[in-house]
Parts: sequence; structure tokens; C-alpha cells
Amino acid sequence: VIQNADRATVTLSDGTTYEATVVGEEPAKDLAVLKIEAPRNKLTPIPVGGSSNLRVGQNVYAIGNPFGLDQTLTTGVVSALGREINSVSGIPIRDVIQSDAAINPGNSGGPLLNSSGQLIGVNTAIYSPSGASAGIGFSIPVDVVKWVVPDLIQYGRVNRPLIGVELARPLRDVEGAVVLNVVEDSPAEAAGLRGTVLDNRGNIVLGDVIVAVNEDPIATNSDLYLALEKYRAGEEVTVSVQRENKVYDVPIVLRASEQ
Repeated sequence: VIQNADRATVTLSDGTTYEATVVGEEPAKDLAVLKIEAPRNKLTPIPVGGSSNLRVGQNVYAIGNPFGLDQTLTTGVVSALGREINSVSGIPIRDVIQSDAAINPGNSGGPLLNSSGQLIGVNTAIYSPSGASAGIGFSIPVDVVKWVVPDLIQYGRVNRPLIGVELARPLRDVEGAVVLNVVEDSPAEAAGLRGTVLDNRGNIVLGDVIVAVNEDPIATNSDLYLALEKYRAGEEVTVSVQRENKVYDVPIVLRASEQ
């Protein structure tokens, strides 16, 4: 909705329009927070529900402005749970809600509600060869919204927990996240993780390959980003790294990304 936009406006249900400012955005979750200066009596928040207890077949309702037709409500059911789609940043979004409520261009950013009128997701995309609704719509689950939005309001971005490594591009014959560089004064440096270097002959010696975080296996760089999202700064995790054909378990205390 706001990608590549140079201005944004918000129109309320009574037709009044306000200029909006972007407070924060998280392309990896296809979410953003906008702020408007409107009288408090004009603003009625949507009750927030949960998405962890959703069931396939449950009734859902989508609100949006499809094709510019404002204040449109469509209905459907939860078609599937646990879907994965790619965000605009290339990092997968997991546990996405799939529904058959008609979602068309203009519905993006609108709420997905349960039968109690509670927010359970934010509509994000459709799967459609024709560009119109084909009964397959996707929504970011509200449980993701709950932890992303407070960070966007406070920091302007998601304050992700970090271990302090730069990752190499995926390698065809290597499964895991290859450490390219270890950031100075980072938790990874304190834990003794090794980056990729050149030997005396100019040959590349791969750094540690991260293969697990606690119980989550790591096969790609995206797996590492998504695994770390489950934790907060200050928590300790066990990072399993492959080094010279051996796997070592290394305890690392996560650091906030703004530090």
C-alpha cells in the first residue's frame, strides 16, 4: 500500500480524510504503521483477537476498497493455515492465513475479522493468474502484528534480536547459514564464531555454518532470521554450528538490533 509512495492519506468511515505520516515499516512482514492527527472521538479501534487458535472452515470477513470501491465487506472461510509467502524483502512470511473471502487490489492492508468482529489478520496478497480474486487470499496473522507493531511505533522498525553475523549468499552444496563476517563486539564474537577467510594460498575457507538455533533446524539464511524472531533481546539461545565437519553447540545471548 505504501511501497514507493511519496504521500499517504487515510479516509475514515464518515468520509473525512487526513494526511498520514509513516511511523515505521517492516517490509519483511508486509506491515507498516501510519499516523493521522484526528479527533479521538472519530477513532474506534478494532478489537484484537488471536490467530493461534484459528481453524480451517471458520468464518472470516474482509474489509477493504477493492478496485477503489470503498467500504466493501466480503465473506468466506479460513481455507488453510500455516502458508508461506514471500515478502517484498525476499524473506518468507510464515504461518500466513489463507481464506476464500474475495480479496482484490485495494483490499491490501485491510482487516480480516472473525465472526466476533475481532482482528485476526491483515490482508496482504492474492494468488490469481488474472489479477482478480480467484478465491485464494492471504493475510498476515494478528499474532505477528501484535509483536511487529509495538516495535514500529517505538523504534520505527522491528527491533530484531541479533547474534552479530553477516551471512554469505546461499551456496549450492552447503545446507545452513554460512557466516561471512563476525561483527566486532557482538555476541557472536564473544561466543567465538568464525567468519569466512582466505588462507595463505588465497583459497576461501568457509566460516562456521549455522545449522540450528535451539530446536529449529537452519537450512537457509531465511530460516535463521525466522528462528531468531521467536526470541527477545537478552534471551540466551543455543546456536549449533558446523566447523570442520564437526557440530558445536554455542550459547549466545541475543542483542537488540539498535545496540
